[in-house]
Amino acid sequence: MSTHLEQAWRIAAHFTADPLPADWRDQLAHRLGRRPRRVGLWTELAMYGARRCLDEAGEAALPAGARLRVSSMRGAWGATHAALAQLDAGMLMPFTFMQSQSALMLAEVGRCLEWQGDASFALCRDPEQLLRLSRAGAGSAGLLVGIVEEERNSEKPRSEWWRLVPA
Repeated sequence: MSTHLEQAWRIAAHFTADPLPADWRDQLAHRLGRRPRRVGLWTELAMYGARRCLDEAGEAALPAGARLRVSSMRGAWGATHAALAQLDAGMLMPFTFMQSQSALMLAEVGRCLEWQGDASFALCRDPEQLLRLSRAGAGSAGLLVGIVEEERNSEKPRSEWWRLVPA
C-alpha cells in the first residue's frame, strides 16, 4: 500500500486571452523589448500567454527549479500544414519546418521567461490529466502550465496559463 500523499497546490496566477486583444503581438513585443523573430504564430501565442501569466503572478522570471508544461490538441497547426504543403511542392523551407517543432516553442517561451529547465510539450485533449501529470514530482518552485491553440475553422486562438505553487 502506498503512503504517498499528493502535494497540495495553489494557483498563484491564471491568465487566459479570451478574447485575444487585437494588439497582442504589439503588447508582447513591448513587454519583451523586441519583436520575436523567426517563430510561428503558435510560439508567439505561447510566449504571450506565458509572459502575461508570470506578470500576473508578480514574477519577473520563472524560477530556475520550476517546470514548464505546454499542451495543445494540434500543436503548431499552421506551420505543420505549411511545411507539408512545401514538402509536396518539393521546396521545404527551413524556417517553416522549424516553426512546426514544439521544441522551438519551448525554447522561445523559456527565453522570454528568462528561464532554463525542465520543459515539455504534450498533445492532449484532457486538461485535468495534463495538470495531474505536470504536478507529479514537481518541486517547491512549482510549475507553469499552458494550453495553446491556433485559430482553426471556427475555433478561436487560445493561450491559457496557470502558475501553480505548493500550498
